[in-house]
Amino acid sequence: AKSKPAPVANLVEQVNIPYEKFTLDNGLTVLVHEDRKAPVVAVSIWYGVGSKHEPKGQTGFAHLFEHIMFNGSENAPGEYFEYTKRIGATDLNGTTWLDRTNYFQTVPTSAVESALFLESDRMGHLLGGLTEQSVKNQIGVVSNEKRQGDNQPFGLVDYARSEALFPVGHPYHHDTIGSLEDLAAAKLDDFKKWFKDFYGPNNAVLVLAGDMNAAQAKPLVQKWFGDIARGRDVPPVNAPIPTLEKPVKIAMKDKIPTTRIFRHWVVPGLADPEFTALRAGASVLGGLASSRLDNALVREEQSAVSVSAFVMPFVHASLFWVQADVKPGGDADALGKRLDELMADFIAKGPTADEVQRVAASEAAERIEGLEQVGGFGGKAVALAQSQLFVGDPDYYKTELKRLAELKPETVTAAMQKWLKRPVLEIRVDPGEREAYKEVGSGIGSRTGTLSAPAYYTPPGNEWPEGSLLAFDGDRSKFPEAGASPNVDFPTVEEGKLKNGVKVFFARRTAVPTVRVAMSFDAGYSADSPDKRGLASMVGTLMMEGTKTLNSTQLAETEERLGADVSVSSGQDRTVASLRAVKPNLGASLDLLADVVKNPAFAEKEVERIRVQQLTRIAAENNQPQGIAAHKMPPLLYGANHPYGGPVTGSGNVESVGKLSRDDVAAFHAAWINPAKATIFAVGDTTLKELTKELDKRFGKWKPAKASRAAAKSFATPIPTPTNRIVLIDRPNSPQSMISAGMVIDAKGSDDLVTLRAANEVFGGDFTSRINMDLRETKGWSYGTRSQVPGAVGPLSFLIQAPVQTNQTGPSIAALIGHLNDFRGGKGVSAEERNATAVSNVLELPGSYEQSAAVLGQMQADKLYGRPVNYVETLSGKYGTMTAEGMTAAFNAKVDPSKLVWLVVGDAAKVKPQLESLGLPIEMVGEAATNPAANSNVTTP
Repeated sequence: AKSKPAPVANLVEQVNIPYEKFTLDNGLTVLVHEDRKAPVVAVSIWYGVGSKHEPKGQTGFAHLFEHIMFNGSENAPGEYFEYTKRIGATDLNGTTWLDRTNYFQTVPTSAVESALFLESDRMGHLLGGLTEQSVKNQIGVVSNEKRQGDNQPFGLVDYARSEALFPVGHPYHHDTIGSLEDLAAAKLDDFKKWFKDFYGPNNAVLVLAGDMNAAQAKPLVQKWFGDIARGRDVPPVNAPIPTLEKPVKIAMKDKIPTTRIFRHWVVPGLADPEFTALRAGASVLGGLASSRLDNALVREEQSAVSVSAFVMPFVHASLFWVQADVKPGGDADALGKRLDELMADFIAKGPTADEVQRVAASEAAERIEGLEQVGGFGGKAVALAQSQLFVGDPDYYKTELKRLAELKPETVTAAMQKWLKRPVLEIRVDPGEREAYKEVGSGIGSRTGTLSAPAYYTPPGNEWPEGSLLAFDGDRSKFPEAGASPNVDFPTVEEGKLKNGVKVFFARRTAVPTVRVAMSFDAGYSADSPDKRGLASMVGTLMMEGTKTLNSTQLAETEERLGADVSVSSGQDRTVASLRAVKPNLGASLDLLADVVKNPAFAEKEVERIRVQQLTRIAAENNQPQGIAAHKMPPLLYGANHPYGGPVTGSGNVESVGKLSRDDVAAFHAAWINPAKATIFAVGDTTLKELTKELDKRFGKWKPAKASRAAAKSFATPIPTPTNRIVLIDRPNSPQSMISAGMVIDAKGSDDLVTLRAANEVFGGDFTSRINMDLRETKGWSYGTRSQVPGAVGPLSFLIQAPVQTNQTGPSIAALIGHLNDFRGGKGVSAEERNATAVSNVLELPGSYEQSAAVLGQMQADKLYGRPVNYVETLSGKYGTMTAEGMTAAFNAKVDPSKLVWLVVGDAAKVKPQLESLGLPIEMVGEAATNPAANSNVTTP
């Protein structure tokens, strides 16, 4: 008998983050959540400052300061990331948006004081480290972050949206990235005043979540933050919810494969009770896999290739967002009309009780999963900090979830009728050439419809609280280094077997009531024959589009009712059918996984629909700089006939996907998705015995088809002799060039690559690496430059990626070649670089396996590359014995600059003259040719 889903109320009750709260005399609010499952603590600080606080002429200040605060303070000069590397921080970053700025890192318990020193120094002691040069450098980085975003398809839509929906003077009118003109015009004193106005302790929330309690935390927080003077009180923001006077239509063009239609309304902010109802309405409309718009426009009528609807939450007002991508060759006007009809019908009649239940179950299951992580972008520290900063109640996340669990369909209907019957903003982006790119300034758009507009934000006045820094009994002249950290305790991996011989690897984790299962099949993109590239990807998608007893809509609905997440995805070497289940619904969720894996319907109608989606995806990838590189680089390195010679996205190419038949799909499934090719991995709150029993019920009698056992991959295909050259793909009017470089190296996944990858961290694999610090931080030409040795079973590659501003394309390649030559010419890994890399890697280990998903991924990688199940616990020993000379030798033995192929996607008219000075042959390729090998003619300088 099929099990019934547990009631949503039962799931919601399990979402709980107990905390202790205290406030320092200077106004700093501190929340401490104790979680002893791993020897790590999330240190997360949220400031009540975002782009909404920017007055006229200072747009972009909040985001620029997020960068500046990573650039050194008085007692921690230099790069912030150099210090976090020393203490083994994981899950670290900073973000800025309309309402807030946050900084976060998860550190070993022994490094909590180090992290508090750093956060307190940039709060209380930043200005002495601020110079004209450091500000100028970060304006360069931000400029390239902006160009990188603007260079993406739809990259200019955000500006138009914000300017149309919010009147001039409204705090949400301008985009958070702001105006480069405003930044360039500002003086150092303007930046210093901005910092003093907003980054005081009384405008911040500090959360410590993990291996610590309030009694342990309070003296450390008092020690490092207690001497920082209270800042000015930040005046409240006046940001009424605007309404357009009449509907507004905006038409744009961009390098995209098909027209995208947007519908937008401004609705209440995230703490308003109606926000929850509107968010649930958006999910039913276009958020759930079984949403109304998906069912009608994508599955049944097939006039759209994708649709979505959601509410983007902010404090003063949120954004109700609907979008649809027209089926290529389809009628965009007709789709827009039909979209509006479906929305009008939904707004009039509202959702069913079952639809609302599915939204609540899905959301509760996601929240339960989030409880496993203490920090990062979405862990427990985030839930507490947001609730405290935005609503003044750390438990507010519970209020919202309870509202969702108790939500009635009529409440959703009433909220939608109130807010979505107002005039709409329609944006339509058609395929075509953009206008000539200008460095887009913010706040310059025109607006139809007026509002009694509030003035731009007025910063705090000149009155400062009495007193400056208070007495301090610590020593800020010495960085408090992290203490010793225990070696990572990777969970014990147990091994079992199903009745049909399929092996099961299991690790018990009881921190949250969830179970993750990964059925891994020896397939992946490398199982695609050269003339059928994209088949593995298509099979995985189609397995989720209906079984012999459930059509695609019923399958999605079943998944949502259970709060389960079932998916099938391929990587280079494996295809994995995955399940995340809440423990009360494990049996029913495994029923669904088994149905997806064993009984896909591959209905002809679905095959044709997914083919169109995949062709649209290929076209989209070939309109995006990184996507073009992902398609072009593999055949350049491996040759078009090698298992690794297809696009790294797995999407295939237009010719191959256009010819795939239902028979091809069914044959691939029979040959590769069968028990002879399967291994099962699982992590979670159960036992091996219990799980094996449940798996046996569903898979124990499963047998491969007789004809399917012989499927195999051939890595014997010869790899082309590398020729050092530049392949230039013309993408006119690009504000940035995408530089990629690569070569196949003499190594495979089962080799011991720890030393090589550690050396690559020094070269380009880490934020503090040589090439990133040079091109991003010193020169300000790039938002981020990286190199890597990606994992694979067969022959590996070495890759570099550097998106750089157009006018520095040639010099950037010259700089990268210079760094490669340095490694070979006596400037290998230094003792200092070796120590920083080895120490940080060991200290990062406990924080790296806090989540079940990371454990599950590691178990699969260890099996794939023939490593022992306790491999992670051997790593600290490997790092301990590593030498600088050994790292240099490992890198130079594999990476040869004279064998690299350089691929440049950019505006050829501006870029080619720069490249000619490098002295390498240049091969010109037409813009984003769909066939990677086509359309090449060689020119030499």
